[in-house]
Amino acid sequence: MNRAEQIIEISAQLAQALDQLHWETPTHVYNPLNYAWPNYTAYIRCFGAQPGRVLLVGMNPGPWGMAQSGVPFGDVDLVRDWMGFDGALTGKLPEQHPKYPISGLDCHRNEGSGQRLWGWAQERFGTAEQFFSQAFIWNYCPLLFIAQDRNLIPEKLNARERKEVTRLCDWALTEVITLLEPCTLVGIGRYAEQRLRQVTQGARPIEYLLHPSPASPQANKSWTSHADRLVAEFFAIDPLGP
Repeated sequence: MNRAEQIIEISAQLAQALDQLHWETPTHVYNPLNYAWPNYTAYIRCFGAQPGRVLLVGMNPGPWGMAQSGVPFGDVDLVRDWMGFDGALTGKLPEQHPKYPISGLDCHRNEGSGQRLWGWAQERFGTAEQFFSQAFIWNYCPLLFIAQDRNLIPEKLNARERKEVTRLCDWALTEVITLLEPCTLVGIGRYAEQRLRQVTQGARPIEYLLHPSPASPQANKSWTSHADRLVAEFFAIDPLGP
């Protein structure tokens, strides 16, 4: 079994284990590894197998990104038009919040963080293949949590839920790091950086990339320059430039 298939197996085990958990804090929980599995596995098979690259780790899906497309930070336009994935939703959908319907690649909303991150990658590297020859992006937790009409970050779960999610997602992250043998680990946002530091226990250096969320004033001001500095220091080739 090659690395991509091993990552897919890890993902399937993670999805199944997360589905067994019981929730009190969120009113709705979406697991795109169930209903957006075709695009997710296409992403892993196309871009996930190569070892020795920069591994960037995100937090969890946004409602208009991975929750629709199955791809981390997966703004539907960039997943379809730049990465070339067009998989349909499959299986039974979870109970949906009326504010956050699941439409897959037919979604007409754009994911701000994904537009910023993947749009930058497209501008700097040209093709998806060129970017992924240097790096791979994995989301720490594949679940979207919704409560009080908004999406929640994992830190907002109650103590029991956080402990259970952390145990499962730490296991999966550790397995992926072992398989991909990254040259550099990067946490996208402080939460992902924290989880990387915890699972590696100081055995590997960890870098930090500002989260690209449009809700962050700092990201709106300087995210691109922050990402460019990371590329200049840790990527093996020069990007195309602004």
